[in-house]
Amino acid sequence: MTPLERAQAQMDAPGWLLPGPLVLRLMLVALLAVAVSGVLSAWLASRASEREAVRRLVDQQTEEVEVMARLLASKIEQSQKVLRTVAEGITPQMLGSPSSLHWLLQQGLPAVQFFDSMQVARQDGELRVNLHSGRLEDAANLDPAERDALRRTLSDGKPLVSELVGARTTGARVVFTMPLRREDGPVLGVVAGALKLHSQGLLPPSMTSPARDDSRLIVFTRDGTILAHPDAQRILGSVRDEPGLGPVYAQWLQQAQPVAGRGTTVVQPAHIVSMAGMPLPQWLVARVTDSRAMLAPLEGAQRKVWWLAVAVMGASMALLAVFTLWMAQPLARLCQSALQLAQGGRTDSIVWPRATGEVGVLVQVFEGQVQHSAHERQQRVQLEGQFQAILDNASVGIVITRQGVLEVVGRQACQMLGYGARELQGRPARILYASDEDYARLGERVQAEFVAHGAFDGDVRFMHKDGSPVWARVQGRGIQAHDIGGGTVWILEDMTAAREAQQQQDWAATHDPLTQLCNREAFVQRMAVLLAERSSRAHAPAMAAMDAAETEGDGVMLFLDLDHFTVVNDVAGHDAGDDVLRHVARLLESQVRQIGWAARLGGDEFAVVLPGCSLARGRALAEQLRAAVQTWEPSYQGRSFTLGVSIGLVALDASLQDVPSLLNAADMACYDAKRAGRNRVETRHAREATASGRAALGAF
Repeated sequence: MTPLERAQAQMDAPGWLLPGPLVLRLMLVALLAVAVSGVLSAWLASRASEREAVRRLVDQQTEEVEVMARLLASKIEQSQKVLRTVAEGITPQMLGSPSSLHWLLQQGLPAVQFFDSMQVARQDGELRVNLHSGRLEDAANLDPAERDALRRTLSDGKPLVSELVGARTTGARVVFTMPLRREDGPVLGVVAGALKLHSQGLLPPSMTSPARDDSRLIVFTRDGTILAHPDAQRILGSVRDEPGLGPVYAQWLQQAQPVAGRGTTVVQPAHIVSMAGMPLPQWLVARVTDSRAMLAPLEGAQRKVWWLAVAVMGASMALLAVFTLWMAQPLARLCQSALQLAQGGRTDSIVWPRATGEVGVLVQVFEGQVQHSAHERQQRVQLEGQFQAILDNASVGIVITRQGVLEVVGRQACQMLGYGARELQGRPARILYASDEDYARLGERVQAEFVAHGAFDGDVRFMHKDGSPVWARVQGRGIQAHDIGGGTVWILEDMTAAREAQQQQDWAATHDPLTQLCNREAFVQRMAVLLAERSSRAHAPAMAAMDAAETEGDGVMLFLDLDHFTVVNDVAGHDAGDDVLRHVARLLESQVRQIGWAARLGGDEFAVVLPGCSLARGRALAEQLRAAVQTWEPSYQGRSFTLGVSIGLVALDASLQDVPSLLNAADMACYDAKRAGRNRVETRHAREATASGRAALGAF
């Protein structure tokens, strides 16, 4: 009897199908596998739980010290801001009148109450005021370290956060200094404020409490002096004597790493140490945890896991022996169905078993593949219909090319060029140009643009089917980023009428020849008309009660100044700089064309006017423009450049009466953005534009 005949006889027998030697061997292997896997799983679970607990503790500690470092850094920044407010209230005349300074620091400026002591010195180093806890003291009582901080600020002209001053815990303090300047820039003097180490403005005692036996939060300086500790007796001691933290600190010093705000964690056999720094005062925050104490509860849980694993393993082996026959039935049915298939049965008449496990997976895979193929065919039909609808109804021309061949041409593009719906499909792109020279020049231009910018954006002259020229603004992007060979998507917008307008003499007088945007003179004229309209509406009787409401939606102006533009000019040359200006102009025009207009005021300075735009929407658009410039990385002469843009935003409210006031306010806002670190958006109103040491752009 052949194997097929023996299998057929067994399949025809009534009742359950008995398993063969293979199933019995598999059952033995399965029982051994259950025993081995149970032991191994319990061991792996114990190790994994321990590692996960350590990982979570590491993540928690790292995040904690980073947050604490940022909190302390913000306290330092807040102290500097308060001192800057005090400095702005001191005039040059007050430096010659100690009584005026005394009155100002005691009563005139509430901000001075933030500091425990304050000093004011002139440019020649003479101490004019020495105020401690609200009382004047003699200049000779000033600590030498504080005097040295005043001298360094007078010499460098920069704000300063001193090292720790004072050797006693109660007298330890930090000194903040701020230069006093004339409006034209020179240093007139210096103002200093001191905060006690454990004051609310720096390191309050509550920061390191409550104390825990298994964990300590410590703040210390770069040289290892402890500033905050759960044990008050350890303050001003050396961090080298701290268990766990000492070796980590020594290794950190040996590696000469800078003080960074990002936290790092070192796992030791007995301790877990996390550190994060504050670059400005050169302080560090550390959390030291006793790992054995923290993981002690886990050991009891692991013992319970082992007992549970033994119980589950025994029950599983017993169930496996009892249900082996039942589990083997789907495999037997699968063999029976396979035998029917081997005997030439019809595939649609074969009943495949419905079961879990490998048999069920195989059946589901086959059935799933059939369903998946049908679903893919349906989706492909839907996508093709949607794509065709986009091509037929888009308001701009859409063209897809590959290797110089027009693979897809939308209805709008065909109409723009004078061709029928399918007339351009599959034809070479060369037929859209007047000559081979034009086609070759454009190819070189496109190649250069893709190398520099990763995309193409420019005006292109095509040839209409009747031979007439057609100008279009063309934007091209690779289907695969930075790979023209993989196909390119082109967006075409008819610019023939606009191009003809550029040929007129009056157009050249009002537009910048490099960027094609409105020039400064045209900007002034258009803004004067716009402000006049705003002013007339503000004085209308029906609008008198709506000043506040209109301020939020009467329009905004953006003043844009490129950051690091001179680097492109100096390194890549002025041709690259001109290309950057043209690209930025295109970007501005494409972003605001539907709701406003843009102009080039000169150099790398641009203006964007958004009439009728609310202040919130103007800020959102300004942030969108800033992000677009920042993410763009042009490449010239094999080198990539990173640019940014500082943007000043001014609301076009009824208080604006002339263009110089508007430009002054916008320029001041842009200067605020530059001073705050560049590549950001700052908002001002015209009434806020005061003299600040920088000549207003709008001062004609």
